[in-house]
Amino acid sequence: MTSSTTSPPIITKDLVLLDADIEGDKQAVIAALVGSLAGAGRTHDAKGLIGAAMAREEQSATGLPGGIAIPHCRSPYVDTPTIGFARLSPGVDFGAPDGPADLAFLIAAPESGGQEHMKLLSSLARALVRKDFVESLRNATSEDEVVDLVDGVVNPAPAAPAAAEKPAEKRAKTVVAITACPTGIAHTYMAADSLAAAAKEAGVELLVETQGSSGSTPLAADRIANADAVIFATDVGVKDKGRFAGKPVVASGVKRAINEPAKMIAEAVAAADNPNAARVEGSAGDAGTGGAPAGKVGWGTRTRQILLTGVSYMIPFVAAGGLLIALGFLFGGYEIADTGNDIALNNSLTDLPPGGFAQYLGAILFSLGGLAFSFLVPALAGYIAFAIADRPGIAPGFTAGALAVFIGGGFIGGIVGGVIAGFAALWISNLKVPQWFRGLMPVVIVPLFASLAVGLIMFFFVGRPLAWVNTSLTNWLNGMSGTSAVFLGIILGLMMCFDLGGPVNKAAYAFATAGLAAATTASFGIMAAVMAAGMVPPLAMALATVVRPQLFSEPERENGRAAWLLGASFISEGAIPFAAADPLRVIPSMMVGGAVTGGLSMAFGATSRAPHGGIFVLFAIENKIGFVIAILAGMLAGAVAVIVAKQFIKPAAAKAEAEFVAA
Repeated sequence: MTSSTTSPPIITKDLVLLDADIEGDKQAVIAALVGSLAGAGRTHDAKGLIGAAMAREEQSATGLPGGIAIPHCRSPYVDTPTIGFARLSPGVDFGAPDGPADLAFLIAAPESGGQEHMKLLSSLARALVRKDFVESLRNATSEDEVVDLVDGVVNPAPAAPAAAEKPAEKRAKTVVAITACPTGIAHTYMAADSLAAAAKEAGVELLVETQGSSGSTPLAADRIANADAVIFATDVGVKDKGRFAGKPVVASGVKRAINEPAKMIAEAVAAADNPNAARVEGSAGDAGTGGAPAGKVGWGTRTRQILLTGVSYMIPFVAAGGLLIALGFLFGGYEIADTGNDIALNNSLTDLPPGGFAQYLGAILFSLGGLAFSFLVPALAGYIAFAIADRPGIAPGFTAGALAVFIGGGFIGGIVGGVIAGFAALWISNLKVPQWFRGLMPVVIVPLFASLAVGLIMFFFVGRPLAWVNTSLTNWLNGMSGTSAVFLGIILGLMMCFDLGGPVNKAAYAFATAGLAAATTASFGIMAAVMAAGMVPPLAMALATVVRPQLFSEPERENGRAAWLLGASFISEGAIPFAAADPLRVIPSMMVGGAVTGGLSMAFGATSRAPHGGIFVLFAIENKIGFVIAILAGMLAGAVAVIVAKQFIKPAAAKAEAEFVAA
């Protein structure tokens, strides 16, 4: 058995439970495994370790096909990477689609041991797709036998040099593959090894690039060039997708590669011999990252990914432009909005305006911000089109966005135009043309005709209706007052705190920032409500950790100290560590605080001309006292809500901890 000479072995026989009859659910199994770790001196706080493992379970199920479960966590309650194993009789449900698990591994890594955690998970995951390894675990007759099996896969001996093979009379098919899951931990590597095993059985040469959390080694360019087909088994976008342009492709979500690897290999071989097979879009020289995800996902998820791509590329223009405009107001006063462009064009350092250098600097900053802000809608539309059609969609998408501004369609017009441009570019890209003509497609033909198509459609058919919708929305927002304004503030506050930087949060923020271009009191009020509500989650959690520290772990208390600055800076993501560990109690509590702040901000009539910055852009806030009161009220409401929830609402994890301590 191989093990390190400088640290304890990853697994010992004291950490193995054979044919354990554990009454209860997965919490009881985790408690029993933690008990074995505690008995072996591998954890100094069994209760805390159970809580950390169960918090990870609440994020997503760790059950895998084939009767396997791999609960895991990084925790301050262990000092060295450790694996506990239980062979269960009967099996216990860990959320796998095919039923209960009879083999359970608990992987516990130190808080600072991110790489060790990833290596343990990926090594185990790769072994668990091997039928011989799994069967050996089920047939093991002693704890020592299990230890040898597990240690052999997490600390493998160097492979012996492969014997030279005789050249084959006929070249086997060569397939390259990309595997990637959202977290880049288990499924990424399981998919890779499932495909590798199926390819070996089918006599196909397979090279896999795993785009996981522990890093990625790109496939060599000559290997890609010589490949007969490509497999994309991904749930996220493929990095540098353009490397595979023109290759026959089979694409799916990552789980299909685990469950049906032989079918995917067969489909790839068939695609290699089929001149009409789907191919990776783009040109061979296109090294850009494909915007579109390669997995087979539902239209709801696909639509969200497309829109979020546009929003994520738009936000830097919003932040830079909005803050520059706010700085322009700081130096030149709000009247700079009427005179800033004239001063910037007609004055200079040797010919200062009547207000002197401060007014001139304010005019320059305001003009720079206005220019950056003018890209808001074109960037939104351009990168929506990019998410649909990759690089060929960018030019028609930007054109559609500029056209939306020209006809008065606003950000709604940008969204519609980006979608039209993207699908037009995608359709033209998929046209069958001679090979000698394909080089012109992404740089000339697609941008030209997709831009023409989206332009004609928007001018002839959808432009005026979109302008009417945008104008009606603007008039409605400008006409809001009293309870209607407060209600909108509550809704936006709830959205900002629902997923802390996720799609719902981004939708509310995009709605607010897009309205800034209208430069109305209503749009500035919405921006203030959104920014104030977005500051609440980190501030509320920071306050809660100070008021009732015993309700939080030491890492959470440390996060709480950092959350003060994050919240003050309007970085909602500062509350994510708390929400990830305890979503059912933290997220609703934060939504309570966000709703209070959003409603009060609108009720007080606070406005913000800056799209970001938190308390550091108070100079751009009108009714500063109302703005601050709204934030403090929401922070207090959120902190009280989360303290009450943690005090009186006990989740399943807490129940499992209590049962373990009692035992």
